[in-house]
Amino acid sequence: MKKITSVLFALGLSIFLGTSAQAANDDAAVVERIKAVGSVCIEGDTSCGGAAPVAAASGGTRTGEEIYNGKCAGCHATGAAGAPKYGTSDWAERGSKGLGALLESAINGLNAMPPRGLCADCSDKELRNAIKYMVESAK
Repeated sequence: MKKITSVLFALGLSIFLGTSAQAANDDAAVVERIKAVGSVCIEGDTSCGGAAPVAAASGGTRTGEEIYNGKCAGCHATGAAGAPKYGTSDWAERGSKGLGALLESAINGLNAMPPRGLCADCSDKELRNAIKYMVESAK
């Protein structure tokens, strides 16, 4: 009887260990199947080892037109979320506030526009250039 108990115990233990090893392999397979296939790194965000700021890559300050076309046009060309549209009287009205006040609004955000208009890699000078470019479009 003792021998049968030992054999049954050994058999049960081997089945248990085999099942545990299989479960570990299954877990590894599941983790492999559901792992992320990529990641998102926002331009200028150095925490993910991603894209270097465009200003550094180009070697200098970008023009207002470059900033507008690369960063601002997404909203200001269409008037999305109430953004003043490029080339319209919207900018003539805003221009009366002065470049300093408009720059302050761009840096801090205003209404639906987030701070810096989501241009994390834009210097204050580049933002000023973009604002000036948009204000001059109304003339």
